[in-house]
Amino acid sequence: MNIGIIGAGSIGATLARHLNALGHEISLANSRGVEGVTTIAASVGAKPVTVRDAAHAGPIVIVTIPQKAITDLPPGLFDDVPADVVVVDTGNYYPEFRDGHIGAIDAGQTDSEWVSAQLKRPVVKAFNNIQAGSLDTKGLPRGAPGRIALPVSGDDPRARQQILQLVDALGFDAIDAGPLSESWRQQPGTAVYCTDLDAEKLPKALAAADATKVAEVRRQNDLSVKAMFSR
Repeated sequence: MNIGIIGAGSIGATLARHLNALGHEISLANSRGVEGVTTIAASVGAKPVTVRDAAHAGPIVIVTIPQKAITDLPPGLFDDVPADVVVVDTGNYYPEFRDGHIGAIDAGQTDSEWVSAQLKRPVVKAFNNIQAGSLDTKGLPRGAPGRIALPVSGDDPRARQQILQLVDALGFDAIDAGPLSESWRQQPGTAVYCTDLDAEKLPKALAAADATKVAEVRRQNDLSVKAMFSR
């Protein structure tokens, strides 16, 4: 399968390397253009391309860039991309540490609902709640003890199913987490975020998430990270 990846940071590069190892053809882009992504693309077995080329690369396009960078993508990026192409958002909103405040998200819109509105395109949220190190080294065969589970949210069941299958192929138990409106349950500030839960514990943590506490927990975590980096 041809897969486009927009973003060559730790998650993007890790996905590119492992998807390439599974036999997929990866087109990798970042904000620095073809020359700026050539070295990292070569290291992960991907083809360096422009952002527009990555958006048109194939049936799956993964957008894995900082939340604040979404509005810097080319206008109308997905306007002429076929409707059946699945767009995946791996991003997270860090208002205090990195992204600045986005009013719609602060008012209650989920991170990926906001991304979908900016892209003018339905998205599936996946790979946002796992650290790059775990994504890189902790994938296991299906049925292996301790296999990490990852949630997948989105409004289109067909699109969700495609990404559930991709998650499984990468070595993780894939959990259908329902529509995009429920994706707050896997955002920063919840017990699902970066905790490497298995398929028994993750659904329980999703169900137990408290919407009234997520924003404040995220803010406190953001401030802690900000303080650590300012030392």
